[in-house]
Amino acid sequence: MQKRLSRILALMMGIPLLLGLLAACGSGTGTGTTSASGSTIIKVATDFPVSGGDASIGKSTENGAALAVKQANDKKTIPGYTLQFVPKDDVGVAGVHDPAKGANNVTELIGDALVAGIVGPFNSSVAQREMPIANNAPIALISPSNTNPCLTKRGAEVGCTGADDQVPALRPTGKVTYFRLAATDDHQGPAMADYLYKQLKYKKAYVIDDTETYGAGIAKYFVQEWKSLGGKVVDDKSHSIKSTTSYTQVLDAVAAARPDVVYFGGVYANGGTLIRKQMEANPALQDTAYAGGDGIQDISVARAVGVTGGPIFATVAAPDANKIASAQTFVKDYKAAYGGDVGPYSATAYDAMNILIQAIKVALAKTHTPKDSSDSAQAQVFRQAVIDALKGISYDGATGHTSFDANGDTTNKIFTIYQVATVSGKPDWTAHAVVTVP
Repeated sequence: MQKRLSRILALMMGIPLLLGLLAACGSGTGTGTTSASGSTIIKVATDFPVSGGDASIGKSTENGAALAVKQANDKKTIPGYTLQFVPKDDVGVAGVHDPAKGANNVTELIGDALVAGIVGPFNSSVAQREMPIANNAPIALISPSNTNPCLTKRGAEVGCTGADDQVPALRPTGKVTYFRLAATDDHQGPAMADYLYKQLKYKKAYVIDDTETYGAGIAKYFVQEWKSLGGKVVDDKSHSIKSTTSYTQVLDAVAAARPDVVYFGGVYANGGTLIRKQMEANPALQDTAYAGGDGIQDISVARAVGVTGGPIFATVAAPDANKIASAQTFVKDYKAAYGGDVGPYSATAYDAMNILIQAIKVALAKTHTPKDSSDSAQAQVFRQAVIDALKGISYDGATGHTSFDANGDTTNKIFTIYQVATVSGKPDWTAHAVVTVP
């Protein structure tokens, strides 16, 4: 009798434990807001310049990422979970991309525990401010367009020494949390120099940059390659300018030097468009070629300067989505969703977001999401799992096959050289040549 009573008591004492185990397994939850241990809402963010002077290229890039999120939800890519798109604009009071605004955006996104990763930023100068913040959190940044090599590389071989040895400051934990799909300027600047010198037979270049991280960097690499080829750089240096509305003084100096080409390192909102337009007002420069990096390759530049005067060239650190078979479905879907042409980095932003989504899916097999937006402890665990998954990603997307090296740089190094021409009766950029870097 005593043994029987003991068994009954043991069973009764075990009932709360059994109920606790059932609750822990998610039994009986009817709100739809939590999975076994966390939220079924997973937030994915972007940080791009989508207003002001950078709006055209920034918005088309954001659209690519947004399309990836919509399609993933429609296809239930992560069963049982809903992805919530959180776009941020890093344009500041001056009307162009602002590193301080980008840093504030990333800090705010980190404060929401449900944000699993961020696609962006667009500009390398913004990345400089965002990367240490994201690295300490940690949270993944995946840029479709940053090209400054010193964000990830060190050493004299790539020009990242002294003041340009930035990795220790950008990666304070010593761990990689930043990834990018664009090839770097130590290849992009030389790609244009090779094309202009070898293919077009230009020999004398005048170089201007906008003093920012991206602009000064790509100009430096252009100059190095140009000189190594035997080309002449006027005054043997880069002439830096700051944003203004008149470039008459510097263009008078350019005209006196009579170069074959003016190379501009920088973005169109920081003088890239105005310099080319004001060249037309100088008789000695009306027919002079103008070239730059992806910072000037935007539809707004083509429409502003037109096809009169000297030819205009630009490199983009990505394949032309309209010309590669792997991107045709994306191009069709993009145009159906947004009614316009894809931008130069729309496809890489699309791939970057899809890569982030795949990494989230891998992370979910190892740990669970935070329970809500204030669950900062689990946010650290989950975000680190996403970062770990990104390091080993192997993804076939619209822009081809992507994986990342030990620095977080893409192994898919493709540049497209564009020229402004008349397309369907209007000025636009057309793909002129493709350069693949080993």
